[in-house]
Amino acid sequence: MLMLLALLVSPGRADESLQHFLSGTAPGELIQGADAYGNAEGNPSIVPVLSGGKAVGYAYLNTDFTSAVGYSGKPIRFLVGIGLKGVIRGIKLVEHKEPIVLIGIPQEKVVAALNALIGKDLGRVAAGQEQIPQVDIVSGATVTVLVMSDSVVRSAVKLIRSGRLGQRGAGAPGASAAPAMVVDPAVSGISDWSTLVGDGSVRSVRLTVGEVTKAFADAGQQQAAQRPETDNPDDRFIDLYVAPVSVPVIGRSLLGDAGYDRLRKKLKHGQQAIIVAGEGAYSFKGSGYVRGGIFDRIELMQDGQGVRFRDRNHTRLGDLAAEGAPHLREIALFTVPEEFSLDLSEPWELQLLVQRSFGARDKATLPFNLGYTLPARYLKAAPVEAVQPALPTVTLAQEPAQPATPGLSEQGSPDQEPLWVKIWKMNTLKIGVTVIALLVLTAIFFFQSWLVSRPRLFAWIRRGYLLFTLVWLGWYANAQLSVVNVLTFVNSLVTGFNWEFFLAAPLIFILWAAVAAGLLFWGRGPFCGWLCPFGALQELTNNLAQWLKVPQIKLPFGLHERLWPVKYMIFLGLFGLSLYSVALAETYAEVEPFKTAIILKFARGWPFVVFALALLGAGLFIERFYCRYLCPLGAALAIPGRIRMFEWLKRYPECGSPCQRCAKECPVQAIHPEGEINVNECIYCMHCQELYHDDHRCPHLIQVRLKREKFEALSSPATRGKGPPKPPVITHGGEPVGTAAKHISVTG
Repeated sequence: MLMLLALLVSPGRADESLQHFLSGTAPGELIQGADAYGNAEGNPSIVPVLSGGKAVGYAYLNTDFTSAVGYSGKPIRFLVGIGLKGVIRGIKLVEHKEPIVLIGIPQEKVVAALNALIGKDLGRVAAGQEQIPQVDIVSGATVTVLVMSDSVVRSAVKLIRSGRLGQRGAGAPGASAAPAMVVDPAVSGISDWSTLVGDGSVRSVRLTVGEVTKAFADAGQQQAAQRPETDNPDDRFIDLYVAPVSVPVIGRSLLGDAGYDRLRKKLKHGQQAIIVAGEGAYSFKGSGYVRGGIFDRIELMQDGQGVRFRDRNHTRLGDLAAEGAPHLREIALFTVPEEFSLDLSEPWELQLLVQRSFGARDKATLPFNLGYTLPARYLKAAPVEAVQPALPTVTLAQEPAQPATPGLSEQGSPDQEPLWVKIWKMNTLKIGVTVIALLVLTAIFFFQSWLVSRPRLFAWIRRGYLLFTLVWLGWYANAQLSVVNVLTFVNSLVTGFNWEFFLAAPLIFILWAAVAAGLLFWGRGPFCGWLCPFGALQELTNNLAQWLKVPQIKLPFGLHERLWPVKYMIFLGLFGLSLYSVALAETYAEVEPFKTAIILKFARGWPFVVFALALLGAGLFIERFYCRYLCPLGAALAIPGRIRMFEWLKRYPECGSPCQRCAKECPVQAIHPEGEINVNECIYCMHCQELYHDDHRCPHLIQVRLKREKFEALSSPATRGKGPPKPPVITHGGEPVGTAAKHISVTG
């Protein structure tokens, strides 16, 4: 029934055509100065963009050439204007359903980041002469911006390689080809530092602090320009040196004979190695390799493809062996990963990524390229048979047409690596920390009896974990799950499931996997009580309110029980609405304050901020007010949470009848007066388990303790074996009054 309803309300494909979107777009929006469109050509369609009747470029729809699915699970569509030589001339966002852009981050901010691609010559990228251009990441919309940028670049490269633009000077058929060259291993000897630098064996770039500051200012990064590394603009920012030490003469000169021989034994056939050295205020190593094992400030590039080094590729050197070499602060020997084929006979470059932070989390990055061409004295012409194999049916004129086969040009190429894989690699540190945190939480649950029997220790652990969830998982990593994720998942099952939709956000994916596993063991409690940043914010602010003696309101259980269903009604309403329109459901999902309080950290329009603060304010008097009565995500998790396989919360027969202590002290009133724990509402704070093990607060254990103490007192060495205690001796006038003299009066 649900699938039939989805089919009935699904929009038709007719509104997703290139002609449909062009009808609402002026030619000048895609290519400046254009005044008309020509007739559509080919399949997928591209449309000539005309100026004075002459074609000055083409317009195309990105989704006709490559996937562009955001975290919403829906395509993000762009009209792209591209020049005849592959230069991007204009980009227009025409359709998307990304929730972070629908409400939250201004669309203009996201589009402005993407406009960095305008003017980029993707023809050179398609020809392997430049690396893929990068755009600035918008905080809070990382996945969306990466998906958009990746789609525009991939679609343009695919179109250019198909040969349909018709005018591409570089690499045109018939161009004369220079004879192939290879490194000549017969060239031997050792050179001093001056010779190596003088003949280009060692290349360098020198930057001052002032030059870098000016580069940031010219790039429009004024805030970064105002944060120089030193106060003196003439100070040395970095002297960066690079050289390929797998070339025998260069390697022996810089590493020494012994060092070069060790390197040669380590390298596999065809593998290369380079030395990178630096001196100055800026470190080319940075600290990323310490945290995540990757050198995020340098990238080796050739033919538009790039590779970054990891700690396993790195060897630290103290000094260079060449005579006259300066003493440099940082010297690193890098072996080039086997998956990256560096051809030393062709030009290559080392890109230095200069980063400047100008806020708590804001960072600007500029690239500075250090190009390298191996001096001719190290090269020789390749054997003819190595470069002209016998291929009787293939000619040079035929080769450029091969990429026109759909998908052929994308296979096996690092620059065509799936976007979700790139995102996971970019977030290695965050992924590692999240996995460790989940393992710690699992240990807390499995050893809960030991922990809750030590209330002080458990209190510190719980509050510390909630603080980690709020600050790191929420405000820093933006890993806040949402009911939107549930609606998107269900919608994808109806419209066509694809794992890449969800893998594009690694922390969200990992958390959902953990929550799914947790539902089988503990129900909704692990997420709602421990892993929800907004839930952590509510509990921590309420703890502060209690410490400040803010009066707490305890609703009568009858009223409390009738407010429970509200969140379920909200969830069912959003679910039903999502079957009609996911975008509309995502808009109404703003009943969740997560985006305002966690993702955007209250940097939002005042109505959203007031709403979020109002919910937090209510939580100061009624602990976890929003979680209890309004949270649609909690309701969505409670429904499958009923299938949990184990019962971890222990109870005594007296719980509920007659004892009511756990029910009265439960922070979210998830325990019925009869003593039953409602797992749909339990957040697994384990307060009831603290009481269960506390023989000074649990009435059942108090009785057990008193009986034990009485038994121990009767069984103590002072009384054991002496019979019952004797009555006190009564005296009169200094004489004891025995049992035989009970008739004597001792009063008066």
